Amino acid sequence: MPVINANTSIVTQINVFTVPPGGQQSLIDYLAEAAKVAHHVDGWISASLHRSLDGTRVVNYAQTTDLDAARRVIAHLKARGLIDGNKSYGTADPGLYEVAFTLER
Repeated sequence: MPVINANTSIVTQINVFTVPPGGQQSLIDYLAEAAKVAHHVDGWISASLHRSLDGTRVVNYAQTTDLDAARRVIAHLKARGLIDGNKSYGTADPGLYEVAFTLER
C-alpha cells in the first residue's frame, strides 16, 4: 500500500506515460508485470497504476524505502529489459520524488 507522509526517507518514482489511442490497457498490463518482478527487490514498498480519463496517459506511482532501494529497483528492471521495453507502449517522463506536504480531512 502506498505511504504518503512528509519527512520520511521514502522515495516515490512517478512516471507519466503518454500513450497512443487505445494504448492504456496494454501499458498497464506491462507495468503490472514489471511491478511483480520489482516487488522482490529489498526496499520495494508499492506500485500503483493510474489511467487518465481522456485515454492519453498512464501514471506509475512506485515507492521504495529510500534512494538506494529505488536505484536497486531501477537496476533490477533495467537488467531484465523492462525499462527499455516500456518504450514500445508510449513516451515516458520519469522522476524520483519525496513527499513535501500532505493534508487530510
